[in-house]
Amino acid sequence: MPDGHDYFSQENAIFRNKDLLQVSHLPDGDRIIGREQELSNLAGAIQPALTGSTPNNVLVYGKTGTGKSLCSKFITNQAISRAAENDVTIGVAYVDCLQESTETQAVQSLAHQLNDRTETSISIPHSGLSTSEYYRRLWRIIDERFDAALVILDEVDKMEDDDILMQLSRAVESGKLSSSTIGTIGISNKIRYKESLDERIKSSLCEREYVFPPYDATQIQEILHSRSDAFHDGVIEDSVIPRVAALAAREHGDARKAIDILRFAGEIAEEKTLDTVSETCVNQAHEREETSRLAELISKSPSHAKLVLEAMALLAKQPDRTDDAVQTTEVYDLYKRLCDRDDSSHLKLRRVRDILSELEFLSIIEQERKWAGKGKGNYMENRLVDDPDVIIAACEESSR
Repeated sequence: MPDGHDYFSQENAIFRNKDLLQVSHLPDGDRIIGREQELSNLAGAIQPALTGSTPNNVLVYGKTGTGKSLCSKFITNQAISRAAENDVTIGVAYVDCLQESTETQAVQSLAHQLNDRTETSISIPHSGLSTSEYYRRLWRIIDERFDAALVILDEVDKMEDDDILMQLSRAVESGKLSSSTIGTIGISNKIRYKESLDERIKSSLCEREYVFPPYDATQIQEILHSRSDAFHDGVIEDSVIPRVAALAAREHGDARKAIDILRFAGEIAEEKTLDTVSETCVNQAHEREETSRLAELISKSPSHAKLVLEAMALLAKQPDRTDDAVQTTEVYDLYKRLCDRDDSSHLKLRRVRDILSELEFLSIIEQERKWAGKGKGNYMENRLVDDPDVIIAACEESSR
């Protein structure tokens, strides 16, 4: 194997610290833009935990990319250090309910994050225990290690059921915790999520409710400027950040999307060995971000859901079509032909209707029930939220 060429010798001319542009990066407080009131609200809700008292349970709503997760993580981390000044110990655990959507998975994750086996001698295996046993160990861990625990359930609406919300919100009241307290921060993109909850959970979980509004273009520009030191000096052209902010503000004020586009633009400049990041890079990055975001979401969907989406996209692309809405029966007919193409058995119409409802829940499509006229009943119209070409590219990327 030749060793004369050093493949790692070139300096990165574009990025200084790309980590600043990762979604998982938790910035310092002075980098959190336009969320002062929201941070104050969250701090007020969990304030009692700083003295070992029971914090309020919180439900946070808002569209994707409005800072809900970021603010929740930041304020709970700050609570740990502030509580330490009062000789109070706080434990914080974060669960992504899209990834850990069953009650057992979520409780196992909480117990694992809050545990320190050297202190408790409690083991938390990845499998093999009943849900009730995971709960018993979780309560013991919290009682032994902390004065208070704060649990963040991100995308809580993706949980298969509400049982964990009932258990967490009533742990103190039911005597599961004897020397500690616990508070829950539930985060949802669905503004009507509360309506789906059991009445008993509403009363105990929704003690405080806050809505995070979308960022405006000015705020997104500030956010991007605060992270611009991810790049070397002088590599971002002056028009880049305003262009990225305008794209993100036009599409519902999603700061996460804006940060992704800026990172992709830098990567495109890097791939093309350019000296600067330009608006052309931004435009290409915008297309890449759309495909990447959808591919990630679609990759977690069953294979038949991908075929249903592909059918919708192909129908929407038909040149003789005057409306971008497609009826469920149209989708089903083309879906069956795609199944034949892939030598796959097709699902029944009822199950495809369920898949379309699930895709609407994920905000990949929009649905509207239409009245066909007297004696003809009604039917469902389905529309893609994104461009059909982007959907098809995302389906292909997610299948690789």
